[in-house]
Amino acid sequence: MISSLGSALSRRTLAGSLALGAVLTACAAQAASLTMYRDANCGCCLAWAGHVERGGVHDVEAVNHPDMAAVKAAHGVPGDLLSCHTAVVDGYVIEGHVPVADIERLLAERPEGVAGLAVAGMPVGSPGMEHGDHRQAYQVIAFGPDGRKVWSSYPGGAS
Repeated sequence: MISSLGSALSRRTLAGSLALGAVLTACAAQAASLTMYRDANCGCCLAWAGHVERGGVHDVEAVNHPDMAAVKAAHGVPGDLLSCHTAVVDGYVIEGHVPVADIERLLAERPEGVAGLAVAGMPVGSPGMEHGDHRQAYQVIAFGPDGRKVWSSYPGGAS
């Protein structure tokens, strides 16, 4: 009887420890702060920052920068993936109107060879670029030293 009680306690302890670990991991992801570099005249950047903050995961520090080309070059954003703002979170670069769900997936998975995510241009309907029910199709691209891949795709159309 004692050995079965000890075994049950061990299983409960293990299950509780695993649950606590999952909660602590989620809290660590939620504690990540995001620094967004933007041109002071761009309003959609602040709208995107609001999307990220409403996602409940990141505090966003908006930094107005007079030379966004230099910021993008310093963070290794490929020229054909440029957008209006560049953010940095937990060592990753986030270029443009990337949905918060994709950022969370990146932080959870931490894939090797990925330096960041980008949504090229400013597609209508992407976070921060909402315009009624119209949406352009767009892709989130993972980029880094190992090359590029489509991270996720969002269809166009009316919602």
